[in-house]
Amino acid sequence: MDGTVWVGLALFAGLGGLVACLAGRAGLREVRRLRRVGIPAQALVRYRALGEDDRVGSPRPLLQFSTVDGQVVEVFSPVPSSRSRRLADGGQVWITYDPADPGQVLVDGRERRWLEYTFLACGAAIALTALALLTYGT
Repeated sequence: MDGTVWVGLALFAGLGGLVACLAGRAGLREVRRLRRVGIPAQALVRYRALGEDDRVGSPRPLLQFSTVDGQVVEVFSPVPSSRSRRLADGGQVWITYDPADPGQVLVDGRERRWLEYTFLACGAAIALTALALLTYGT
């Protein structure tokens, strides 16, 4: 292979790694921001009935809560229910919501920071691979 192919492959991989790093960083920043400015509330977990157009699987439940203003907000849970940590229909769960945008919620104890760190690590690994390809190709 000639050098231009390696350079093109390195640029493509480097761009992908950069996007993954930025996605992980943005997710971690959003979790920190909601922890800092968010207001805790208890939310009611509700599952909606599946229609014929809906896919069968693990649907994300609706979280219904009241804001400090008394406004009732209903949003889809940012995390699905799991076997180890169930979100039972009719159950209560603690959330933190953004007072400026109550649609932005964080389910306490289920932030999934590991996913954001995985994006950061994979993005860094891909960027380092791109640098290695770049040095190999030139």
